[in-house]
Amino acid sequence: MPAGGYFGRALVVDVADSGATSAPLPLDDAVLRAYLGGVGLGTWLLHRLGRAGADPLGADAPLAFVFSPLVGTPLTTSAKFAVVAKSPLTGLLTDALASSRFAIAGKLTGNDAIVVRGRAAELSVLLVDGDGARLEPAPELTGLPAARTEDAVRERFGRGWQTAAIGPAGERGVRYATISHDGRHAGRGGLGAVLGAKNIKAVLVRSATRVDVADQAAVLAAAKDLRARSFGPATAKYRELGTLANLLAFNAVSTLPTRNFTEVTFEGAPRLAAEELHELRGVARNSCASCSIGCEHIYSRKGGGSQRMEYENVFALGPLCGVSDPDDVFAASARCDELGLDTISAGGTVAWAMECAERGLIDAPWLRFGDGPALLRALDMIGSREPGLGELLAQGSRRAAEVVGGGSIDFAPQVKGMELPGYEPRTLQAMALGLAVNARGADHNRSGAYEADLSGEHDRLNGGAAQVVAAIGTEDRAAVMDSMILCKFLRGVFDDPFTEWAALLRPVTGWDVDADELRATARRIVLAKRVFNQREGATAADDTLPRRMLETPLRLGSGRVAALTADRLGAMVAGYYAQRGLDERGRASREAEGALLLEGHTTENSPHGT
Repeated sequence: MPAGGYFGRALVVDVADSGATSAPLPLDDAVLRAYLGGVGLGTWLLHRLGRAGADPLGADAPLAFVFSPLVGTPLTTSAKFAVVAKSPLTGLLTDALASSRFAIAGKLTGNDAIVVRGRAAELSVLLVDGDGARLEPAPELTGLPAARTEDAVRERFGRGWQTAAIGPAGERGVRYATISHDGRHAGRGGLGAVLGAKNIKAVLVRSATRVDVADQAAVLAAAKDLRARSFGPATAKYRELGTLANLLAFNAVSTLPTRNFTEVTFEGAPRLAAEELHELRGVARNSCASCSIGCEHIYSRKGGGSQRMEYENVFALGPLCGVSDPDDVFAASARCDELGLDTISAGGTVAWAMECAERGLIDAPWLRFGDGPALLRALDMIGSREPGLGELLAQGSRRAAEVVGGGSIDFAPQVKGMELPGYEPRTLQAMALGLAVNARGADHNRSGAYEADLSGEHDRLNGGAAQVVAAIGTEDRAAVMDSMILCKFLRGVFDDPFTEWAALLRPVTGWDVDADELRATARRIVLAKRVFNQREGATAADDTLPRRMLETPLRLGSGRVAALTADRLGAMVAGYYAQRGLDERGRASREAEGALLLEGHTTENSPHGT
């Protein structure tokens, strides 16, 4: 019998057959305890099922929907799942998390993960329930946004199914296309393009069973306690104004990336701020499935309708592109949702193109910073992969810069091919390290080192040993939260995170897990991601930032200057390698790799307590 919270198997589905063939992959307790679920288990699955050097958009490339031991319990924010694959944007491991009823229904198909391989003969939907998997042709869904796809399949197959779908950008192979469900998105890294390359428009799941926990009474008590704590001051910002509250705060401390990272404050920030929009346009608050926080804030749109807005989509489609009109930013965000585009990569790629146009490197004189209609036009060109500029920008800023040349790679806002989120590395130098070394590329969710920068405990303009420790700590905590899975907005609720997370896992699984074991689990997951990327050709040279960040200081006013040199970043990266037990090339020892349980294992080499 598997541990509580698990079924002990992944369902591997090959959609190359017109009827879809599937087979269970047993997952023993050693693997489940070593990687937990979510991002951790997804990393293990990609190692085991993904061929080294495979084309991310090839038929044999696996894409895994991965659940966790907490899904289906009453623990707040636990209705989340991970999607894990090799990224068509970076060529490396990528994962994205999302919250929705899809997570609960997917887990209750009786599987800890659903892995999709192959390519269907025509555009189809994949249905998975207690009877296994089947494929249904669905050419009538071609070109539909994800939300309309969900409506169409619900009408065709019934309301008992939960749906994760792609939009037109995923069908057309845009390298940063998303997978969407319930109006939320597994956004980063181009997972929608991977699903689209398999000719799968949507995956539908339906509950068929229940999952047992080891101690139901203890789980209920823990859920009651966690729910009460989730209403406390640690989550007040998210309840009251949502993540958009960061916009004015970041502008005030000169860390709001503006006009493709050429400036750190934006004169139009007040027009886009949560405080302003809440007063003038706020219409509703909403929550993810099984969540007590309610961070979603819904705003009215010009001409009718509403739009969910968060810091990252406003940053990327607003200040980063120099656009200050809220109606233009709202419209651009809605357009990304309709097309199925990651807003951070879309905004970053368009901002790079705007700078290229202003420098005369690309022939698009209409594409200028601050021009909202031009932003919308560019997004439409990307979503349709219009020949010329649309096709170029659909590749992401790194690949586009390699085509355009002219030194444009120096200001392409990306790490490992993934566009940077809304945190200026030169004024947040712990975050600079986190962005540089992260396995997914430029990322704020797998490395939340900005927390240390903004804590007031470190000099955020002078990265060094303290920033290395802080970056590792946030990366480790993220690895566990993303694998259990719990929402990051709960992180401030936990005073002693690893101890408290272990206390949540014990009554669910029945394991005698403790804080030390979870710390080891975090290190294992982080290392397994790095080993996967090295298998795919990543080297220490990839653990860096764009030259603009390392060669162009920022003037902050009052005579202050923010500078991050290559030598300073290099010293922090070297410190990171040393503390991670890596060699000077950023590689793990054979012994350390052997302990990851990636090449087969027995109960004798169980990682418990390591």
